[in-house]
Amino acid sequence: MAISAIFFSAIIFLVYGNGVLPTEATHHVYRNLQTLSSHDHSSDHQPYRTAYHFQPPKNWINDPNAPMRYKGLYHLFYQYNPKGAVWGNIVWAHSVSKDLVNWTPLDHAIYPSQQSDINGCWSGSATTLPGGKPAILYTGIDPNNHQVQNLAIPKNFSDPFLREWVKSPKNPLMAPTQANQINSSSFRDPTTAWKGKDGYWRVLIGSKVHRRGMAILYKSKNFVNWVQAEHPLHSSEGTGMWECPDFYPVLNKSPLTTGLDTSVNGDHVRHVLKVSLDDTKHDHYLIGSYDSAKDIFTPDSGFESTKPVLRHDYGKYYASKTIFEDGKNRRVLFGWVNESSSVADDIEKGWSGIHTIPRTIWLHKSGKQLVQWPVVEIESLRVKPVHWPSRVVNGGETIQVTGVTAAQADVEISFEVNEFGKAEVLDHLEDPQILCGRKGAIVKGGLGPFGLLVFASRGLQEYTAVFFRIFRYQNKNLVLMCSDQSRSSLNNDNDKTTYGTFVDVDPLREKLSLRTLIDHSVVESFEGEGRACITARVYPTIAINEKAQLYAFNNGTASVKITKLSAWSMKKAKIN
Repeated sequence: MAISAIFFSAIIFLVYGNGVLPTEATHHVYRNLQTLSSHDHSSDHQPYRTAYHFQPPKNWINDPNAPMRYKGLYHLFYQYNPKGAVWGNIVWAHSVSKDLVNWTPLDHAIYPSQQSDINGCWSGSATTLPGGKPAILYTGIDPNNHQVQNLAIPKNFSDPFLREWVKSPKNPLMAPTQANQINSSSFRDPTTAWKGKDGYWRVLIGSKVHRRGMAILYKSKNFVNWVQAEHPLHSSEGTGMWECPDFYPVLNKSPLTTGLDTSVNGDHVRHVLKVSLDDTKHDHYLIGSYDSAKDIFTPDSGFESTKPVLRHDYGKYYASKTIFEDGKNRRVLFGWVNESSSVADDIEKGWSGIHTIPRTIWLHKSGKQLVQWPVVEIESLRVKPVHWPSRVVNGGETIQVTGVTAAQADVEISFEVNEFGKAEVLDHLEDPQILCGRKGAIVKGGLGPFGLLVFASRGLQEYTAVFFRIFRYQNKNLVLMCSDQSRSSLNNDNDKTTYGTFVDVDPLREKLSLRTLIDHSVVESFEGEGRACITARVYPTIAINEKAQLYAFNNGTASVKITKLSAWSMKKAKIN
């Protein structure tokens, strides 16, 4: 690939509160970086490229970095390999949007140019400083392959596109040393910073000591000179490396859907600590209380509890990041979904990785978990609606949903169940993912499985099943939610793991609701009005494009009633 490099050097001095922040940088800007691969990106030759999920035209992407809204534009920075469809050569790619749906790419924002990031520019976060000025803290890899934390700010604050960024000459601002006993290979991914009543900024860095995962806390008066706190904000033995931590307040009184600035604290809020566990590649979160005087986070139920730790998504989902959007008073969650295909297939198709649809996130009224729902803007892509009247689905029945583009759709369906006496009895609780694998869609039950068959071929040689199954456990109804990929493709080189979770809903008093976003190779499902989410990647060989079909099904012996089914074909988003 021919690359012409343009160099620029800038020094600016900005006054932030009590501190003077000098920054400078010398960058390589890849102005002529090729943006289209030699691969044919037509739907016939690229049936797995998504139509309305974010992904660049080619190559590898992973974590969403420092999403923000500035001067009316959403900015999405993300980890990107400009040279191939596998991880490596990581830079911060940059796209902007007016609506979180349609995205326009810009030049890369941050790339190796200083000693403190010469071997890579890894994940980080944005913080809005006084005057509405954004700043980015990110992990750089230095010449010794040590992980250190760096600062960058926009070159021109009047530019709504934030096209160019300059780096502090004081980088790295935070680094592992023998004195602070930080592991130089486990010190990364700074959070959005928050400001305490004492006037100090605080930021978390993911780390570990042996097998104890932790969120190391740093404090600064001027956002340049950072001092490590005496203890982590929180840590837990046996969890391994904590990547991509996220820490933010959520409102615990009505209206719960209202988002809060990251620095807000008080009796009216709870706090959420999210960590991405490097060992399991899952995002887990804890809800608890933050003592700002002692800088201690105390979860209601931690990793040491016998209860399973909550997850943002029980499928394929990692390295998530939230932002507070003050214009709409909401908190929005961004996440990365890697492939389930083989590396060889990724290289052949010329790309790897997508991002989920951004999700609004808030505290459930029970106070026990978070709720997630696709941002309302995605509904602008809905066309050709199909609505069913209520109808009964008998045991063993499969009903096709016609009139929608089944490979590119948004489906909402709700079920009412009554024959609880037919629910299977569980003698003991087991891992819901294992239970879903053992009790897949093809296994006939009593009350379930019932739900949707997506990416289904005409003869059902291929399909992905998203379904409910109700069990009886200790005289209570237990709702299991599964995404069964075991028959998603005739290509056995794919990872076809089945995912599952229990959903905290009472089927005696609530309908079982499911919303599924279907987009060529991704299935995002939201159960219980967003109380559980499961994302899957699938690569059918028959059920692609116009050959994909959509069904409602019931493989239990008890009948269930569909009280609502609304489905829409989805227009293609403008993602260049």
